[in-house]
Amino acid sequence: MNSDAYLYETVRVSLLEMIASGALGPGDKAPSLRRLASAMRVSLSTASQAYARLESEGVLEARPKSGFFIRGAKSSLPIPDTGVSSGPDPSAPPAPLNRAELIRTVLANMSRRDTLPLGVARTAETLLPLNQLNRILGQVLRDEGERVGFYGSVEGHEPLRRQIALRMMEAGAECGVADTMITAGAMEALHIALRCVARAGDTVVIATPSYYCFLHMLENMGLRVVEVPSRPDGGVRPADIAQAVDRFRVAACVLTPNFNNPDGALMPEEAKAEVVSLLAARGVPLIEDDVYGDMHFGPERPKCCKAFDREGMVLHCSSFSKTISPGYRVGWLLPGRFMNKALEIKATINVSTATPTQMAVAEYLRSGHYHRHLKRLRPAVKAHMEAMYALVGRHFPQGTRATRPQGGSVMWLELPGQVDTVAFMNRALEHGITVAPGAIFSSQDRFGDCLRISYCIPDAARVEAAVALLGSLAKDMIA
Repeated sequence: MNSDAYLYETVRVSLLEMIASGALGPGDKAPSLRRLASAMRVSLSTASQAYARLESEGVLEARPKSGFFIRGAKSSLPIPDTGVSSGPDPSAPPAPLNRAELIRTVLANMSRRDTLPLGVARTAETLLPLNQLNRILGQVLRDEGERVGFYGSVEGHEPLRRQIALRMMEAGAECGVADTMITAGAMEALHIALRCVARAGDTVVIATPSYYCFLHMLENMGLRVVEVPSRPDGGVRPADIAQAVDRFRVAACVLTPNFNNPDGALMPEEAKAEVVSLLAARGVPLIEDDVYGDMHFGPERPKCCKAFDREGMVLHCSSFSKTISPGYRVGWLLPGRFMNKALEIKATINVSTATPTQMAVAEYLRSGHYHRHLKRLRPAVKAHMEAMYALVGRHFPQGTRATRPQGGSVMWLELPGQVDTVAFMNRALEHGITVAPGAIFSSQDRFGDCLRISYCIPDAARVEAAVALLGSLAKDMIA
């Protein structure tokens, strides 16, 4: 990065950090270009370039003769109910899953390259360090020679496992290299974890709404589920978990305690500790998905459930797909007391994870790039969330409910008037926009009037036009 580009990026990140810290909020006026240039000792041209980029990303809004303002809305939308008042009942009998056909349809639509993917839970390429990561990969290929072409160990590349073990300290978990294994993304980690503790016909407890790929995986494995409600303002409650595991013979519990997909719910630390304790006392393993843990908007990274594990009963799953690259397919699993079984299963799936990408990510972490990248990524994603929240409030029909996540990349909406969001998805697709209908996030016939949208797409003009169109469609379907 040349000096001019470095200065421009420094100005941009500085303003994003002011927004993330709360020093500047939605609707506030940003410092004038001259004031900012003087304060940061950069040229007016550099400050102007940074503001132009932030405007294109949807963070700032230029108002004629008034300057730049932080985009967003001070007003709040009501929080989605998620059906907590009417279910699901944690004491309801375990149910088989039957969402495969609808999920396949949704996945097929989301993979189309000719659409604006508001229904895809991903971080836009422009927010990821792909060029830097690719340069490191090229260096690895040149320097490591034949090593990159051989099978790696089943456990994974040791330098990468060491870096992950160090990073887990920030999440509150103490682990070593021997406790860590590398997987091809978080989904493989979850698959291995489930196979370690459950088999066809067993029952598992999951939150609802829950990531539809979890449901798809559970269905393919022949597992039955008991759903417990996830509340946008606190996630699952320990009492609901206890009620479910005390009533039924449960093989495992699967949760995303940090920024649950799709509702963005964050469990309080006390609730995490209580869930880990009550499950361990009953001999029930907890499978934890923590892919969004590093994408928090607050000053501190929330602890993972693994931080409270004293019995080795938490199987912690995560990846770098949301923060640096989905295509590198680098994830990890901390299987606790189930390590030997996990290694056995991993060896029968694909022997080992791809060697070149493991080496590249290890070097990326070792050199400190990841830490610096997260300092830029978090405030940028938070700003995009606030911008999307404001757009929904501006364009969607009155009575729309929406979450305002504290991290992650997705927002959960509940539409008024009992709008069928599967039909809504099909109408949006006709206009080149994908959304994820609420029905795919539960094993039951629930959330038919809800949908999930992603806010990690920094194309402000295109996103605003799309949200305005979606709001118009929703109004038409209510009328």
